[in-house]
Amino acid sequence: MERICDHSMSIYFQAEESAQHRFGDKDTAILKLLADRYVGANPQAGFIFRAFNKNGVLQNAEGLYELDLASRFPEAKAGQLSYGAGLVWSDEERSLDINVRCLGPVRLFFNGELVFRSNVIEEISPDATVKLSLVFAKGWNSLWLSMTCTPAGFGCQIGSDEAKVRIMNVRAPFEERYGQAGWIFSQPVDATPEAGKRVELAQPDLMGSQQQEPGLGWLPIIDWTEEERSRGQLERIFGQQPGKVAYAWTTLYQPLPGKQAIVLEGESSGELTLWLEGQQVGESTAAGPFRIELVLEAGKHNFVARSVCGEQSWGFELTAANANDGSAVKLSSPQQVHGSGEGQWFYVGPFVAGAASPAWEQLVRTDQLYSLNKESELVQQGQSLHTYWQLDRPNTWVRPYYENAMLSNKWTVGTVSNYARWDYPLGVTIYGLLQTGRFLERPDIVSYAAQHVEACTEMYDYSFWDREQYGFPAINQQLVMMKMLDNCGSFGSAMLESRQGLATANVEPIAERIADFMLNKLERKPDGAFYRTCEGEYAANTMWADDLYMSTPFLCRYARLTGNREALDEAAKQFLRFKSYLFMPDEKLMSHVYDFKYDRATGIPWGRGNGWTIFSLTEVLEALPQTHELRDELLDFFNELCEGYAARQSDRGLWHQVVNRPDTYLEASCTAMFAYGFARGVRFGWVKQPAAIMNAAFRAWDGLTRYAIDRQGNVHGVCSGSRYAFTADYYDQDLRTVVNDNHGIGIMMLAGTEVAKLKRHLQTQTEKTGQDASKTNS
Repeated sequence: MERICDHSMSIYFQAEESAQHRFGDKDTAILKLLADRYVGANPQAGFIFRAFNKNGVLQNAEGLYELDLASRFPEAKAGQLSYGAGLVWSDEERSLDINVRCLGPVRLFFNGELVFRSNVIEEISPDATVKLSLVFAKGWNSLWLSMTCTPAGFGCQIGSDEAKVRIMNVRAPFEERYGQAGWIFSQPVDATPEAGKRVELAQPDLMGSQQQEPGLGWLPIIDWTEEERSRGQLERIFGQQPGKVAYAWTTLYQPLPGKQAIVLEGESSGELTLWLEGQQVGESTAAGPFRIELVLEAGKHNFVARSVCGEQSWGFELTAANANDGSAVKLSSPQQVHGSGEGQWFYVGPFVAGAASPAWEQLVRTDQLYSLNKESELVQQGQSLHTYWQLDRPNTWVRPYYENAMLSNKWTVGTVSNYARWDYPLGVTIYGLLQTGRFLERPDIVSYAAQHVEACTEMYDYSFWDREQYGFPAINQQLVMMKMLDNCGSFGSAMLESRQGLATANVEPIAERIADFMLNKLERKPDGAFYRTCEGEYAANTMWADDLYMSTPFLCRYARLTGNREALDEAAKQFLRFKSYLFMPDEKLMSHVYDFKYDRATGIPWGRGNGWTIFSLTEVLEALPQTHELRDELLDFFNELCEGYAARQSDRGLWHQVVNRPDTYLEASCTAMFAYGFARGVRFGWVKQPAAIMNAAFRAWDGLTRYAIDRQGNVHGVCSGSRYAFTADYYDQDLRTVVNDNHGIGIMMLAGTEVAKLKRHLQTQTEKTGQDASKTNS
């Protein structure tokens, strides 16, 4: 008896629970089921905005939080202690690997339990990394560090392993800082107030007040001093800079029906101009009080103030009230920013007066940067040419975060929503949604997929600035930290596939950067083949079949976008180069990996690795001109693969996790990829044995709807993300299947659409044949 998966049952669910049992052979109904379930389970929750104090703990290029207390407190005495504290929210129980590098003695408490105590070797070896596997409980999880000052160092670096993928967002503890992002740390305190007795504070209630231990001074400071409060808000944010300009943005909310007269009153330290929804509504050319009356429709309205710094101070005060009864009109933050307290305004500047000012449409948005003039003191001091919104708190910035999902060290996704994430499995998911929406003539599905892409691309420029400012990006981590094909090829291809539905203008520059990376910067063997250097990692100096998908579909779409023939030629050449390393001619299968450390292929034809191969090859063949010099050779390769795969299809229509090992479990994502490739091969006329390959495609889709897709649209039997090995047991025993894994959802939709298109194509051909016969007979 064939094994579906021994991780659970002999089948993933009862036959009565299958999509086929409920919908039969109605492909469109099953495609709707898959797409609607995914969209419903992944709401359009974009980035979360939080207050972040730049005086606090920043991250390094690896994503580790830098608690280098020796540089913070150069006067600290040996033996003194500082404490670090943070909270991590988890929507479900999940495992995450945490890396710790000690700069001195460190103790880490996780949810109140001691989980790490440094030893002397770790404390004096700054490059020594300790990896801790922590299980985060559903809800709040606390992190408490006790760090001791020594002459050799003080503090630590801490963060998640492979931080750009396994995102761990730390939030500030204590009710006074609720909603703010980042670690907090204490000023050093003596650890031995009594002779011979070491005293160390126990972890306080991190959800309570930070005043629980009066002897500790927590940093970063989040409130202005009384003296700072006496100044204008723009002066305390930007400093006193006579002649400079800053903008402030808030919203006015008029709650009553119809139009209401509203009075704006206040006082300015200097020149002030006011706009409401793009129309100038007031101007003050000198310091002093002002009063403006205007009429507001019901609802929320964008309101912007432009203030010029005077000689004495810089700032303004403003209140709004109903002219009839004096009731207050609410001012509110233009964008919800967690941890902003009572802040009602965003601030940006300083700009040089008289220089080009941002247009209204640029000012009332949070998805772009603002260019500072070259004469700006910030720029002259070597800082960025751009800036972003700040809050009326010490060095506190508005900062977007991706908080929808955290990937565990078991390669499974715990998620609120996949929306707005840039990563390679979601590139396939987006492609599947686009093709399904188009096939079903469902513009809502197409729009959802395009808007997911746009959520990432519209903040492309900001993402790089965020890394420049804070050491490590809080959004678009894999796009910004592009180091391998996984980071860019799959999602980049989906981006180009969706670009006609995007409003953003950022697609072309992102595509250019990805293409430059692939064509000019990516590691290659002497023959030009892409491979992975991965220095210092177990996968160093390897070539993966997966990378055919991570590169060639993007190159084909980039060539289509730009007319760049080099990109299309490169896609074709890479297939033949990879074939020379990975193809197993006797079995007509692809080895998953070639390991150049041993100068040999692993010889293990992992299902999804082979799936990536045929999936991608169909994309290249579709793009290649009929006259391309490599087309015939690639068509022969395609037919060899089809023959090898078709010969190993199981009685259930599915393929095994290791294709040539029937003792391994039956796996859904490779099956979907084979169905996709086979269906396209028959429809486009590429296969030499169309009847056999067509039958295999139909049997595969039948098996998927019986055994992998349930009646709620959940996708079962998809292997989790893989590393590689020289034994089949790793793939069979160590790689668990995951329900609704992103490696399988999109390709399931793509398989369904291609099988449905093939059926429609066959029907059209039959009808055409019948019509031709009728004409002949008549």
